[in-house]
Amino acid sequence: MTDTIFALATPPGRGAIAVIRLSGPAVEATLASLGAHRLEPRTASVRNLTHQGATIDQALVLRFVAPHSYTGEDSAELHLHGGRAVVEAASRALIALGVRPAEPGEFTRRAFQNGRMDLAQAEAVADLIDAETTAQAKQALGQLDGRLSETYAGFRRDLLHALALVEAEIDFPDEEVPDNLARTAGPVLDRLIDDLRRAIDTGRRGERVRDGYRIVLIGETNAGKSSLFNALIAREAAIVTPIAGTTRDVLDAELVIGGYAVTLSDTAGLRESDDPVEAEGVRRARARAEQADLRLWVRAPGDPAGTAADYVRPGDLIVATKSDLGDHGFGDDGLSVSTTTGRGLAALHDWIASRLARDLAGSDFPAVTRERHRLRLSEALAAVETGRVALDIAPEMAGDDLRRAAEALARVTGAIGVEDILGQVFSTFCIGK
Repeated sequence: MTDTIFALATPPGRGAIAVIRLSGPAVEATLASLGAHRLEPRTASVRNLTHQGATIDQALVLRFVAPHSYTGEDSAELHLHGGRAVVEAASRALIALGVRPAEPGEFTRRAFQNGRMDLAQAEAVADLIDAETTAQAKQALGQLDGRLSETYAGFRRDLLHALALVEAEIDFPDEEVPDNLARTAGPVLDRLIDDLRRAIDTGRRGERVRDGYRIVLIGETNAGKSSLFNALIAREAAIVTPIAGTTRDVLDAELVIGGYAVTLSDTAGLRESDDPVEAEGVRRARARAEQADLRLWVRAPGDPAGTAADYVRPGDLIVATKSDLGDHGFGDDGLSVSTTTGRGLAALHDWIASRLARDLAGSDFPAVTRERHRLRLSEALAAVETGRVALDIAPEMAGDDLRRAAEALARVTGAIGVEDILGQVFSTFCIGK
């Protein structure tokens, strides 16, 4: 990291202000070359920026001295007028002065490598930039604040405590240590195994907040799924006709309910068909139903339970459509709605919002917000379980398993062995971060 980088930190295009960020050892010299001399650290100053005798802009300039900056390096921000010509002139001047354009995520990668944040916090920066709902922003802020890192650090402390007990008996057999000291690590490992299993089981909550909760409409043909789909997303996205089998493929829409991101899917009616196109649509509907977090079983008056019943799980909801046409005879099992009159739609919306809060809200911060975290937790759990078995048979063999588990957990925060995943993590960032 001997070079100095720059990037536009505000969206490209016309705007009132455009911010260019710089970071690296040549920041102060670069600012001086542009005419921004004698800047007090962390104090905004107005300067006329020039290059080769030509004025670039009258800008607000801020300078940050290492290590007290986002990246931990000497850094600066140029707050320019937002015209494209101004930004391009400033960029050309910086390149001419030997400052190179940053790669995606390079500012945050430097912050990680300089110890300003760990890897889980760096991922939270990307999640916060991408957040479109209050729940996503809240989760990302918690992760940026270190709550996910604290969870993994707690797991790792328990592991190291158990490992210390094992190693003490192995490494100091002739010293005055209690007999069977290694086996006293058993209860510690038992509690840790329970904690890791619980974290993996509840980890889906964090991933669903970040990626979106998946709701699928299922039911027979002509049950009113597409009409309900359009009503819930408040626009005419799905084609609605009286002809059975109109919907042939899965249609997705993104929306926000109760502050949570939701992916709502309309699917083909579940019935046997000799039409290969419709049959493929039914196959896709079944596959999507298997992946759903919640299925809404849509039924119209007179509909039999039919094949859709095979895809309803406990906790899913029966939605009785076309209630303006007559009684369904479903009793109290579900909600009745009419997309024609609007009856029951508000109650359905409220029910879904309550279900989202139940499934996704929690007092404990989720231990998994990305698939990478889930893999590391699973790897750690498998190693601890193997070590627990070895502890009762040959304690000297348990040490290797516990060390592997500790390493797996450390990889989440980037404490060790991160070079193989840095590129993958930071490639998802925007350029100015």
